[in-house]
Amino acid sequence: MVLITEDMVRRRAEHNNCEILSLEEVSLHQQDIEKIEHIDKWCRDLKILYLQNNLIPRIENVYRLKKLEYLNLALNNVELIENLEGCESLQKLDLTVNFVGRLSSVESLKHNIHLRELFLYLDGKEIGRSERIRARQGLDEVRRRIRQQEQDYLRKRASEKEEAQREGGEAQRGPKRESRSSAKAKIPGFDGRWYTDIKNTIPVPEENKEIQGREEKEKTSCLSSEDQEREFWEKPCAYTPESRLEAHRHLDEKKKAKERRTVKTPKAPRTLITPNGRVMNVNEPKLDFNLTEDGDNNTIVLDLEVYRHMDTSLMDVDVQPTYARVTVKGKIFQLVLPAEVRPDSSTAKRSQITGHLVLTMPRAQGEIKMTTPRPPKVSQSSHTPEEKTRKRLEVNPSKHSGIDLANIVPRENRAGEQTSFYDNFVDNPDVPPLM
Repeated sequence: MVLITEDMVRRRAEHNNCEILSLEEVSLHQQDIEKIEHIDKWCRDLKILYLQNNLIPRIENVYRLKKLEYLNLALNNVELIENLEGCESLQKLDLTVNFVGRLSSVESLKHNIHLRELFLYLDGKEIGRSERIRARQGLDEVRRRIRQQEQDYLRKRASEKEEAQREGGEAQRGPKRESRSSAKAKIPGFDGRWYTDIKNTIPVPEENKEIQGREEKEKTSCLSSEDQEREFWEKPCAYTPESRLEAHRHLDEKKKAKERRTVKTPKAPRTLITPNGRVMNVNEPKLDFNLTEDGDNNTIVLDLEVYRHMDTSLMDVDVQPTYARVTVKGKIFQLVLPAEVRPDSSTAKRSQITGHLVLTMPRAQGEIKMTTPRPPKVSQSSHTPEEKTRKRLEVNPSKHSGIDLANIVPRENRAGEQTSFYDNFVDNPDVPPLM
């Protein structure tokens, strides 16, 4: 049984910032509601109330709605027009496709002086002046016939309720148990005869018996459910509030049974790190990525090609010294890094052009930076010191035209040893300095 709750009303008051005290219009249609309640206490300022296509059998708990102008109760189980005297501002009442059998209850609406539109089973056309005059002329006769029809209707409704209660009790007790022979006779392939020839009897293993029994049970249950469904809808019955309620409950039970059958078993959680501490590579969102090493900045860069227009709030980044993990809409992307990094210095940014997620992770301290060794430079010159000096002097002969290389002779030092060519060249006072 579905009841009107405060949460239900608030969820349908979004246009009023979910405030129900000052609510002027609310729609509670197609909610399988079976009773009107709480509305007259929570929404005193209500002007429009939609309650069509529910299972409401009675008009009640609306007499405090003094400002109510339009009440829609079409497609319900209402049998009597009542309890609307307090709705002083009521202008429109819709009771289309209900079960109003006591037509005399329409007279209770005479207190609603502002009522202009009433929808029952008529053609929906406005009643003219001439029709009103003719109706007043034969009003007494019409009232007599209506009372007689109401008496017949009440007797008919009493019998319908008794039959519905009787059928409901039988349904609760369940179907009758069939005898063993009749149940066997319904099994496909059984011709109704029993054979006792021992020679033709083949022993069947216990496992096969269980399997065969299970298969037969599934077949019979499937056939019985289909037969029951066909019988339920093809069985003739009167259109009454009870039959409408029974059809609704049948559909509701069928829907719940289908939901129970389609419940998916939860998948086992994916292994991200094995018990021995090994980190696994995982790509549940199936995203392309690019992992590079920036040797100049001593960093590792991960470029994850997430969707360009995806909101960043749907992503979660976790960088560890040996791996990086990115959760995208609940799906995990995990990658083992080629070297240890510093999580506290790592950064995560979105590319403004492509929308990719770029993780920049500096290498940890103490990590050896791989560099390519360079071979030492070998001089290809084969000039002797004397040739180098001569070449330097020949660079600008105009400035050193007075230098006579014949004056550059070796001399002995104080220890009696012969000095080098450069010492002689620098210490010789006759040689002018290089410009």
